[in-house]
Amino acid sequence: MSTPKPRLTPSLLAALGFTAAVSPVATDMYLASFRSVQLDLHASASQVQLTLSLFFLGLGAGQLVLGAISDNLGRRRVLLVSLTVFAAAGAAMVFTPSIEALIALRLIQGFSGAAGIVIARAIAADLSEGDTAVRALSIIAMVSGIGPLIAPPIGGVTHELFGWRGTLATLAALSVLMLVTAWLKIPESLPPEKRRSAGLRQVVLPFSQLVRNPRYVAYLFAFVFGFATMIAYISASPFVGQTVLGMTPLEYSLGFAASASALLMATLTNARIASRVGPVRMLTLGIALLLVGGVGVLVLTLLGLLSPWSFIACAFVMTAGSGLTMANASALALAEASYARGSGAALLGSLQFTVGGLMAPLVGAWGEHTAVPMAMAVVATALLGGVAALVGSRIGPRPPSRP
Repeated sequence: MSTPKPRLTPSLLAALGFTAAVSPVATDMYLASFRSVQLDLHASASQVQLTLSLFFLGLGAGQLVLGAISDNLGRRRVLLVSLTVFAAAGAAMVFTPSIEALIALRLIQGFSGAAGIVIARAIAADLSEGDTAVRALSIIAMVSGIGPLIAPPIGGVTHELFGWRGTLATLAALSVLMLVTAWLKIPESLPPEKRRSAGLRQVVLPFSQLVRNPRYVAYLFAFVFGFATMIAYISASPFVGQTVLGMTPLEYSLGFAASASALLMATLTNARIASRVGPVRMLTLGIALLLVGGVGVLVLTLLGLLSPWSFIACAFVMTAGSGLTMANASALALAEASYARGSGAALLGSLQFTVGGLMAPLVGAWGEHTAVPMAMAVVATALLGGVAALVGSRIGPRPPSRP
């Protein structure tokens, strides 16, 4: 007798959103501590930014590997093992003696934490389809979007009270809570009869099929460039906010949280109206907002008018645009990957964080004493995302072939 298929209930969606919050929580909570880490561990600014870059590269590689493995072994066991490693790495980071050890632990944390992102998306896709899938992915993005709201203020307060190690200890505690939530709330969504047999060919085959699907590839790049705009902002904002604009760590954290509230608002709006308006139109709106925010920062900087308040306002617009872009581009891409959703989600996440990992040092190499590099990077990646979305909307649908 087969096991009943789980239902995509509100509590399950909340649990999936919480585990998908790995990236924003582990990223945003310690942004305000960048300069303190730099001073305490006698590191350069580029070395501190490397902790962010390698975390993203680990997330990229981990999603590619763990997403494909979950198509073979099932979702739940891969998720639980990975989140256990993520929590252990987080605990070890509290006691790190050097910047090199911190960089290595961040790489491990990124690779293992990737399961929370890719498997949350795959489970939602397993249990829904069509407009329901768009709504489910938007709700997961909305719940995980709470991370950028609570992480910076928590990070700012714990930094003021206990220093950057206290901030990392708080992150470790949240990692344990993620693991417990996954253990208690997230069921297996991929029954044995729908799993792929093990073997290198069975792992590689779905990826080869996906990259030959032009609509999937187009929306994949729209998703990736939408994320790249956010990394350009996230990686440069601690230095723009604190070095250029003179904000304190707590002021920067509160400002970052205020701008990040746009992500929650955008994904909530998208969940309500995307099924009526259509994900393609919502994707177009998201890219337009990214361009408005990026151009705003660039113009204000060149005119010498950028202030903490105008910076937060532009960041709010950019964050809203990124939320709409990523939610709709991912839903459109996964709709083209119905025959291998785990691999489809893995490829989305892998390229997303690989490009994000490369974006952080690239923006940093342009300088940390002006907002111009950040703004130019946002505008450039938003334009690339717009081109990809346009290509995807112009290509006719292609019937998927099951391997």
